[in-house]
Amino acid sequence: MSLSMATPAFLIERNLDRCIHCQVCVRQCANEAHGYDHEEQRVYSDDMRCVNCHRCVVLCPTRALSVRQFPLEFRANANWTAEVIHNIYLQAATGGILLTGMGNDRPYPIYWDHMLINASQVTNPSIDPLREPMELKTFLGRKPEKIVIENGRLKEALPPQLELELPVMFSAMSFGSISLNAMKSLALAAEAEGTYYNTGEGGLHKDLYPLGHRTIVQVASGRFGVHPDYLAAGAAIEIKIGQGAKPGIGGHLPGEKVGREVSETRMIPEGTDALSPAPHHDIYSIEDLRQLIYSLKEATNYSKPVSVKIAAVHNVAAIASGIARAGADIIAIDGYRGGTGATPLRTRDHVGIPIEFALAAVDSRLRDEGIRNQVSLVVAGSIRHSADIVKAVALGADAVYIGSAALIALGCHMCQKCYTGKCNWGIATQDPNLTKRLNPEIGAKRAANLLKAWKHEIKEMLGGMGINALESLRGNRLMLRGIGLTDRELNILGIKAAGE
Repeated sequence: MSLSMATPAFLIERNLDRCIHCQVCVRQCANEAHGYDHEEQRVYSDDMRCVNCHRCVVLCPTRALSVRQFPLEFRANANWTAEVIHNIYLQAATGGILLTGMGNDRPYPIYWDHMLINASQVTNPSIDPLREPMELKTFLGRKPEKIVIENGRLKEALPPQLELELPVMFSAMSFGSISLNAMKSLALAAEAEGTYYNTGEGGLHKDLYPLGHRTIVQVASGRFGVHPDYLAAGAAIEIKIGQGAKPGIGGHLPGEKVGREVSETRMIPEGTDALSPAPHHDIYSIEDLRQLIYSLKEATNYSKPVSVKIAAVHNVAAIASGIARAGADIIAIDGYRGGTGATPLRTRDHVGIPIEFALAAVDSRLRDEGIRNQVSLVVAGSIRHSADIVKAVALGADAVYIGSAALIALGCHMCQKCYTGKCNWGIATQDPNLTKRLNPEIGAKRAANLLKAWKHEIKEMLGGMGINALESLRGNRLMLRGIGLTDRELNILGIKAAGE
């Protein structure tokens, strides 16, 4: 008797009047949800293997396929839902931790959607971005207490800064968790649009060193791929303390994804699981963090900004204050909806806080302490479109990171099976037969187009507010109004209710 009592999550429906048994679906499915019976000369499907990645549906030449949720219904129970029961069946059969990919998909409130952007009318005329200049350029890094001009020039040189043409960067996704072609796509798009991408904790592949000036190199707890040339190659260094999808735990990369090139880049044995420790074993206090920040600055001759990335948790404002005083130039905060290649399901869905609250709390705290200028704030955790970016800047962010949105631009269909290494779109995989499905030049064009489109939309929204420079919006919460929020939530966000 099998231990498994699980039923399929999805049902593959094949229109036999349209299907020509061409086997495209068989060749395209890395999960082997489709097969071919040579005796009967027909294609068949195995619903149990389907992850609903849409690859077969999109590429079927006769549009003979569709996929929907498996129709099995349990007795209605608001507490013991079908998902809860199904997950217990899985764990009872395997004795293992439930893993998942991408971000939190629980129906928690999305606070971006409960904020509206104010607009100018008669007394404060709007600005037409098609006919008047709009400034989106953003500088990330520590700013001086005051600017002193002598003979028409700055008396003191600015600390090292990252210069962005728009307030958007591609967030940390490591080589290993995603393919080299996906990394190249983001790197090339960053070069084209004047922004940056982040290596994540997987080191920097040798092919990407020429784009080091558009690279943020990450130093995580496992120190994978960290060496002097790596630090020297990047435009900035980011110390990863935590991430939104798994606060308080380290990274996970299954050994199946650690092939020769990943092994060489990460400096670990081929085929071994890359499990980074939960803490940095040299950081147990703000003082320890300060030492690492200055060690990295010393190692790079104080030529590049140092960022510290943390997950959004309940005391994030106090933590951010300590990080700023420890000498960080940039603080990156990742909310509980942040994506990932692999994480325990329960951690992803039940740990952390919304990025909207974390951002408002940190910006307020740093302003109250008079140290807001000492550090730039970058936020992440399911930034979905240009309106989210505008709202983030109004709440106090200098820029945002995008991860899931960038992968969707490359072709991701959000099947949330990144950890299996069987991404049918060539993104979250190291299988050479799958990675070649993503052309990095086409991927770069798509990612760059996304940034171009958002850039136009941000300018339109700024113009509608009567603002011609992004700097005038930063931290200007008067330009936001809450809708459907409690007084407590409005107070935390520091915004007024719609109509007030």
